Amino acid sequence: MLVGRGVALAVAAPVVAATASVAAVFLSGAHRRLGASVEEVRMSLPGDELLPTAQVQNDRACTLPAAPADVWPWIAQLGQDKAGFYSWEALENLAGCQIVGATRVHPEWQNIAVGDPFRLHPDVALRVARVEPGRALVVTSQGGDALGDMAIETTWAFCLSPIDGSTGSPATRLHLRERYCTPSRASRALTEATSVISALMSWRMMSNLAALVSVS
Repeated sequence: MLVGRGVALAVAAPVVAATASVAAVFLSGAHRRLGASVEEVRMSLPGDELLPTAQVQNDRACTLPAAPADVWPWIAQLGQDKAGFYSWEALENLAGCQIVGATRVHPEWQNIAVGDPFRLHPDVALRVARVEPGRALVVTSQGGDALGDMAIETTWAFCLSPIDGSTGSPATRLHLRERYCTPSRASRALTEATSVISALMSWRMMSNLAALVSVS
């Protein structure tokens, strides 16, 4: 009996620890501002005006070792039917996203315009709302194709700012912002819960982008 309890505890301990870690991150709100400073979280960004009554906002930021003009082509080709999202494709494809990611800049994917679809999944698309080459790409659920009848409005902004790198060479501050608005308590709870997953996927995106732009 004691041996059985010992084995059960040994198996359960990592699960309990992982659950506690995720819970701690969730309760602290750290997943909402991954890599972003307090000033960055508070600043206005392109796209905020599209959803002024947002109830949930997630900010993620990192520094990339390239000038904004060199980072922009990688941002311009984001999308399920293009370069993917530079994240964990295996996990995305478990959800049926059918993503084949890119490891180079594709000229044929660079001509994006306001009104273009921005696909997250073969059956789900946001809409491009703002394009400022070298500075900002903003996509929105307004006018997009949603899955089912989920009453959630959202915007997703990719903002680039020039800064000096650690060696004095050109660098870019990449700031990702997600905003959500919904009248449904259930939908709001869903956006709160998925913010942790979003933080992990965004971290992976930013890490891969740092590697890609450094060798391009």
